[in-house]
Amino acid sequence: MGTWRNWARTEHATPRAFDTPAGAEEVAALVTRAAERGDRVKAVGAGHSFTGAAVTDGVLVSLDRIAGIERVEPTATGALVTVGAGTRLHDLNRLLWSHGLALANLGDIDVQSIAGAVSTGTHGTGAGFGGLATQVRAVTVVLADGRTVHCSATAEPELFEAARLGVGSIGILTSMTLDCIPAFRLHAAEAPATLTETLAVLDDDRLGVDHFEFYWFPHTDRVLTKRNTRIEGAEPTEPVGRVRGFVDDELLSNGVFGALQHLGTRAPGLIPRINEVAGRALSPREFTDRSYAVFASPRRVRFREMEYAIPVDALPGVLTDIARGLERTGRQVAFPVEVRFAAADDVWLSTAHGRDTAYVAVHEFHRRDHRDYFATVEEIVRAVDGRPHWGKLHGRTADDLRPAYPRFDDFLAVRDRVDPDRMFANPYLERVFGL
Repeated sequence: MGTWRNWARTEHATPRAFDTPAGAEEVAALVTRAAERGDRVKAVGAGHSFTGAAVTDGVLVSLDRIAGIERVEPTATGALVTVGAGTRLHDLNRLLWSHGLALANLGDIDVQSIAGAVSTGTHGTGAGFGGLATQVRAVTVVLADGRTVHCSATAEPELFEAARLGVGSIGILTSMTLDCIPAFRLHAAEAPATLTETLAVLDDDRLGVDHFEFYWFPHTDRVLTKRNTRIEGAEPTEPVGRVRGFVDDELLSNGVFGALQHLGTRAPGLIPRINEVAGRALSPREFTDRSYAVFASPRRVRFREMEYAIPVDALPGVLTDIARGLERTGRQVAFPVEVRFAAADDVWLSTAHGRDTAYVAVHEFHRRDHRDYFATVEEIVRAVDGRPHWGKLHGRTADDLRPAYPRFDDFLAVRDRVDPDRMFANPYLERVFGL
């Protein structure tokens, strides 16, 4: 077995063995064998977590062969769809569309496996919508003793709550049942604006637009706003034209953007001017397309990311403090700061547990050292009871995470019960959940 690396190149592992089971029975068998040898086991999907959640020196398990739709059960509001845990989101979206269905909300990247995305708390934006875990109605999980358990809100509910968003620490997910709705379109309206005017009418956009987000260019007052409005029905659509799509998504978001990151790396003093020019170069555009085609965008510029969930009313102050922190430290940042929103939910380890949430995501080009910038921002967001995204970089530990999550100890109790010997543990999980 060679060396495994995640997409961001922030983590790597050289496991003793690598396995690609084709179903729950094969997963259970390999877990049983690993237990007999005393090996640790970790599952991996697309490797899109920035953290070491999937790292192991034991057995690394790819879920790629456990993919596709297993069952569709119509309901009054859509359908319950059971899918293999290794199904990539971009494949799942197209499969659901072929059944006239869609997920109610998605993040802005679709390369992850459904199990990896759900297990790390992936979310999209929209004040009336929760993260992916809120759309999960049941999971099948292989536990450390080799048992395969199907659980839901009514069957082993505590195991279900811990397993659906457990960062891979409870067991290996082999399937999950998603609450899907009829396929729908999104009308996208993107436009440049200033941060000052965006924050002045924030509640109007956050509460009045189905899916609202914005990108702030540090060292400037400039932002790009995105307002996505839901439209019933699957067809027809009016997508972005091929030429405009190439210019906006390929050149401005990937090719030219990547070149500007390289320029900023070589000459950091130019970054404020680069951001100002980039902010001024943005132009409005509107289009309508399948929901999943609007939610997700291609991302080929490699970066590091930290994201924190904070109370909505703390957002203006946090952005102000980030700007002041950059000025105080002299740090130049070429990546926009992404701001999104989510509804409060009751998922035990959800970053939006119990409160309406604003998400603040900071990024740094992979060739630049991110640590001082992320540390500055982390100090700011921790001061307002921020919660870190489980799959993105942060410096938190179990001791200081416990007060942030009312059900943290309930989660740990389930972990102690189903994995007392920590078969599914690794250094990252020991840091965030304890030994």
